[in-house]
Amino acid sequence: MTTDSKERLTMSVLEAAEALGIGRNLAYDMCAQGKLPVVRLRGRILVSRPALERMLAEAGQGAATK
Repeated sequence: MTTDSKERLTMSVLEAAEALGIGRNLAYDMCAQGKLPVVRLRGRILVSRPALERMLAEAGQGAATK
């Protein structure tokens, strides 16, 4: 699997912050608090794209039922 043919499964914390429309510092704080789905690999903090999408979908469903 190459990154050209498939979408990456992870993104950096900065990429996740940009996707969410939040600042870098808030994104890192959310990672530290366990509020963003992260994977730690060799000292890097990566955000799982599928887990982030699921988290957002679930949050949207919760807001829709209120």
